[in-house]
Amino acid sequence: MSVTRLTVRVHPRATRERRVWDGKVLELWVSQPPVHGAANAAIIDKVAHWLNIPRSCVRIVSGHTSRSKLLDIESAAALPPPRLFSNEAAA
Repeated sequence: MSVTRLTVRVHPRATRERRVWDGKVLELWVSQPPVHGAANAAIIDKVAHWLNIPRSCVRIVSGHTSRSKLLDIESAAALPPPRLFSNEAAA
């Protein structure tokens, strides 16, 4: 199984959850506040759901208290193709 490093830019306390993937950076808007790890837990949930992998395969490597984060994704699956102007909900 391979490990992929993913850069995520987070927008906590968003009124509407969404994601934009440009092929290099994933931007995530999450409704949870950056308090007591709530936003970080939401990021792990959203990324795991987006890639259709278990939560245990997603790990925050750096940026625990920052809006810019590095994640390690342990999965054999490749990242999806870029979607520059996506307003799809981050379910």
